[in-house]
Amino acid sequence: MFKKILIANRGEIACRVIKTARKMGIETVAVFSDADRDALHVKMADHKIHIGPPPAAQSYIVIEKILQAIRDSGAEAVHPGYGFLSERADFARALEEMGVAFIGPPASAIEAMGDKITSKKLAKEAGVSTVPGHMGLIDDAEEAVAIARGIGYPVMIKASAGGGGKGMRIAWTDEEAREGFQSSKNEAKASFGDDRIFIEKFVTQPRHIEIQVLGDKFGNCLWLNERECSIQRRNQKVIEEAPSPFLDAKTRKAMGEQAVALAKAVDYCSAGTVEFIVDAERNFYFLEMNTRLQVEHPVTELITGIDLVEQMIRVANGETLSLTQADVKIDGWAIESRLYAEDPYRNFLPSTGRLTRYRPPADLKVAGARVRNDTGVYEGGEISMFYDPMIAKLCTWGEDRGAAIEGMRHALDAFEVEGIGHNLPFLSAVMDHPRFISGDISTAFIAEEYPEGFQGAALDPADERHLAAAAVALKLIRERRDAHISGALSNHEREVGHDWVARCGRKAWGVRAYNGKFRVTDLEGLHVPEAVDLDKGRLMAVETNWTPGDTLASVRVEGVSMALKVDPLTEGFRLRYRGADMRFHVRTPRLAQLAALMPEKAPPDTSKMLLCPMPGLMVKLNVAVGDEVQDGQALCTVEAMKMENVLRAERSGVVARINAQPGASLAVDEVIMEFE
Repeated sequence: MFKKILIANRGEIACRVIKTARKMGIETVAVFSDADRDALHVKMADHKIHIGPPPAAQSYIVIEKILQAIRDSGAEAVHPGYGFLSERADFARALEEMGVAFIGPPASAIEAMGDKITSKKLAKEAGVSTVPGHMGLIDDAEEAVAIARGIGYPVMIKASAGGGGKGMRIAWTDEEAREGFQSSKNEAKASFGDDRIFIEKFVTQPRHIEIQVLGDKFGNCLWLNERECSIQRRNQKVIEEAPSPFLDAKTRKAMGEQAVALAKAVDYCSAGTVEFIVDAERNFYFLEMNTRLQVEHPVTELITGIDLVEQMIRVANGETLSLTQADVKIDGWAIESRLYAEDPYRNFLPSTGRLTRYRPPADLKVAGARVRNDTGVYEGGEISMFYDPMIAKLCTWGEDRGAAIEGMRHALDAFEVEGIGHNLPFLSAVMDHPRFISGDISTAFIAEEYPEGFQGAALDPADERHLAAAAVALKLIRERRDAHISGALSNHEREVGHDWVARCGRKAWGVRAYNGKFRVTDLEGLHVPEAVDLDKGRLMAVETNWTPGDTLASVRVEGVSMALKVDPLTEGFRLRYRGADMRFHVRTPRLAQLAALMPEKAPPDTSKMLLCPMPGLMVKLNVAVGDEVQDGQALCTVEAMKMENVLRAERSGVVARINAQPGASLAVDEVIMEFE
């Protein structure tokens, strides 16, 4: 077995590989850029080597720098993780020439599957079901239209060397085919240096289901069941689960056997994934093969009990698979939620900064489900603008899908992240969405269910009443503590009242406390009379062990357990629960009456300003002072987390002042320019 391996990656996947290597008694070498000097994967590894400045193009994906790190460390093998150099055939060949093992497939398999046109031809020859389409090169837009007509609309126009949603367009008409062909060609050229385009049938309401394969160097190859990856945003996966709630045993077996046939056709060894799209009748079509470990591999590990990283290391070491297909089972259900540093309330724009609080749920049972959290960050660490925005992959395992979902709800409720924008509220909202719960999902789920973006989850009236009762319970705990402290100082402890009004936005509830029980009455409108009738409401038992200062409160209302994120306000609390973010002001009835008469403060007028929507680097300025701009005109470009975001004018106007120039680091809501 190898004594030392180098991990040519960073973040959570580097930490994930280190954990298995440590379990196997193998030393690890971490590589790091200037931005990652204090990163978790660097702290965890046995050895560390600096490889350059923060941009990945100057550090993590410079092959010669990784090769030099191998020479300096004496590593015998390299695990590439995913992304970066994991699917670079030239990197695998360079390692082979050095006599260093690549913990992945042979370069020939990477090359064959890395080109979408070549891979689809190989899949067809191997007997794998493929989407009807034209796999040859397309010369111009008119040829694209002719091909699209022959296939039948709608069609998908795709870059052969594409990935991550780039160089991809859907066309429903001749005109869209013409425009899509040219746009895809231009985007592919700019992104990949390869403008080859192909066209295939677009499957409406598709599911994205992939098969995990595992092979050794002796021709043995297995399929390890499937993963459902249909919850996607902008062609990027957000939530995955294993198995799929849609497949039956017959379809699963057929997909698995075809995936193995394709792997064997390219002499594949190591872990890999064959991706399919599946229509409503369970017809499935080959999409692509990822010749690496997938981000979502933990859900497969949870239902099979197989450590995929360990298997990859053993295969690279020349060992034969110790498993047979008959050994592969499905045990329970697993779900993975990807926690991203992005603000769901700002159209999921990237967010960077310091993690002032990072408290994941413990890796143990929550609500009957097991919890696993794969991460590469820690409290006090920085989320850099230079890399992928993923913070963690939160996974739950249950005996069935319902148990896994319920476990995920509780795990998300208990996950504390502060200091940056993040998508925890959105993930919680999806877990409670009726379509997700029923399993009636497709790759269009997010676009269909959140067409205007995410504005927070709406709780039902019963949950709102529960939160109102909880807010009053927390208020009483705080008031009684304060009264006790002041009484101890003055020898006279003031009495804390029993009648309260909890107000959130335009809703209010009257609450009367009875020694651990609370009678909650819905109040109409914002006007609160002096004498609130609190004898007609619902009586609720409220239990909590919350202590003032705690940021997480375990509360039980009417037998329902809730984990509430708590932030104190002057007269109440901000409570976050199941994707909802609610600010409760808890006052006496008289104060509530007076507060209801107060005028609402108008927000500041920013209509004549261009504000930066995310922290980032200004890379381009398109206008100057005095320029007249039109609605939709590009004003500047801000780069954050490998993404360029073009900021456009929302209306016509004249530029009066420019506050930032290219090269400037911008904060959220920083004023970039002002208009007359």
